[in-house]
Amino acid sequence: MTPVLEAEGLGRRYGRQWALRDCTLALPGGQVIGLVGPNGAGKTTLLSLAVGLLRPTEGEVRVLGRRPRSPGTVAEVGFVAQDKPLYRNLTVAETLRMGAWLNPGWDAPGARDRITRIGLPMDQKVGKLSGGQRSQLALTVALSKRPKLLLLDEPVADLDPIARRDFLRTLMSEVAESGVTVVLSSHLLADVEKTCEFLVLLATSHVQLADDTETLLSQHRMVTGPRADAQSLFSAHTVVQADYAERQATLLVRGRAPINDPMWTVRPVSLEELALAYMSTSLPQEVAA
Repeated sequence: MTPVLEAEGLGRRYGRQWALRDCTLALPGGQVIGLVGPNGAGKTTLLSLAVGLLRPTEGEVRVLGRRPRSPGTVAEVGFVAQDKPLYRNLTVAETLRMGAWLNPGWDAPGARDRITRIGLPMDQKVGKLSGGQRSQLALTVALSKRPKLLLLDEPVADLDPIARRDFLRTLMSEVAESGVTVVLSSHLLADVEKTCEFLVLLATSHVQLADDTETLLSQHRMVTGPRADAQSLFSAHTVVQADYAERQATLLVRGRAPINDPMWTVRPVSLEELALAYMSTSLPQEVAA
């Protein structure tokens, strides 16, 4: 199956600063994919390259098997930018009519139904809508293109908890009904953990993780034990993060080999713990016994 988004050595530089570097990915279709990382990690840059708003400095990216700016790709990709760029002086109804005019495959009945369900007044100016209402309208416009791939750049970052919950419910309902593939960029790890089946983690402008979330969680464990014995774990596993107290060490390790030493307590890792650990800039140094 052709990946919905594929990058090979992809990079984008602004002057001397790399916003994204050596990005190689193959994202599967039919899933909700979480794109996480700290501010400045390259999330927005990756999405902007994928929709053709930016051109790569190096490497290439293909979306639905084609270049981002090809006519077929533009028609099949929905995008909600972080600032949700809607025309503030248009009403909700005028925004939908403009969407129909710009998109040949526009789903007018579906757009009206979504607006009715979320309770947006058709005659209300976009500029008078709340943040949550603007987010719902932007999502409606993107979904009404009937895209095969939907890219969302921090769509709930500025929403209160209730508006965020409503937005995610609308999104997941659409995924269930239409099967659209979603790439959801977010720094809200709890939302990613609840909604995403595949995780891409960027840090320091590079891809640190890209895999099925269940696979990633099964590969990592949190272990706690005597600091003096930590050296043995460094030799047998990849230690992603290490925290030390005077006599105790707590380590996030990656590896399939079992840890059978009774001196160590082993537990599963949460997606939030996993993501936060990989957002650090470097792997921990080995500790002296």
